[in-house]
Amino acid sequence: MPRPTRRQALGAVIGVAASGALVGMAAASTETVAAEAGSSGIAPGGTGAPGSFDEVFEGRRIQGTPAAARTDAHAHAGHAGHAGYRVLIDGRELPVMQHGKSGWSSTINHYERFATPLEAARTAVISLKGAVVVPFDPTA
Repeated sequence: MPRPTRRQALGAVIGVAASGALVGMAAASTETVAAEAGSSGIAPGGTGAPGSFDEVFEGRRIQGTPAAARTDAHAHAGHAGHAGYRVLIDGRELPVMQHGKSGWSSTINHYERFATPLEAARTAVISLKGAVVVPFDPTA
C-alpha cells in the first residue's frame, strides 16, 4: 500500500480542522439564536408572535406592547398601519407595521424588514442618531 504524499496528508489535516471549525460555529450559532429568541421580543411558547418588551438601547428607552395587552381603547383608532402593536421610543410613538410573514418595518426604516418590532425599534434608534420621533399624521 503506497504512503500518502505530504500534499495529501496536509489536505486531510486541513479538512479535519475545517470541519471541526464548522461544527463549533454551528453549535455557537444555535446557542446564540436560542439566547436571542429569549430576549428578542418573541412571546414565550414559540408562537412567533411578538411579546412585550421594555429596554434601554443606546441611551433611549424602547417599549413595545401587542394590542391585546393595551388597555386604552382609543390608542389604535385612526392608525390602520400599526398592525396591532405599539412601539414607543422615549415615550413617543414609533409607528410599526407587520408585512405578513416577511417581517416588520417602521416609519423610520420603511424599506427594510425586521424579524420583530424590537429589531425595527433598535434600528430606528440607530437611524435617528439622537433625534426625537415626530408624530405621524397621515392626514397632513
